[in-house]
Amino acid sequence: MQITTSTEPELKEIIARYTRAADQRDGAAMAKLYEADAVIEVYYRGPDGMEALGKLSGAAQIEASMTTAMAPHPPLGWSHHTTYDHLVTIDGDEADIETQFITYDVVGTRKPEGGWPAGTFGAQGTIKPIESGYYHYFFRRTDGVWRIRRMNITHDIPYVF
Repeated sequence: MQITTSTEPELKEIIARYTRAADQRDGAAMAKLYEADAVIEVYYRGPDGMEALGKLSGAAQIEASMTTAMAPHPPLGWSHHTTYDHLVTIDGDEADIETQFITYDVVGTRKPEGGWPAGTFGAQGTIKPIESGYYHYFFRRTDGVWRIRRMNITHDIPYVF
């Protein structure tokens, strides 16, 4: 295993761009992170083992699913994907990163017509975790540019895809 200090931040930036594109439902931004023939496979790790839930093939299908398959955010709503505990392997022009994720549903409280009551302080709304699991990214560097060539998403709780 060879880890290059200049390469690891590049790969982690791609993951950061992935989570932001997912939060913004920006299929075009997400598709740019993938090779044209990339594949995403989605699984659920349940009590009976791994269950394959679905597959997206190609950057165009990935873009379309991000743009149209995910529900739009409600008024004052947002999602917030987080990743942590990155396990990084780099070997020349191939690399992979496995990371854990949690996605939160964030919904603000609308400001009352007459303003916030006296004494109100801090964030107004709710934040709740809605997804958790593992992302496993497989990267390839072509012409000096890293892109995702394959990705596995494994959910810890039942997930409909």
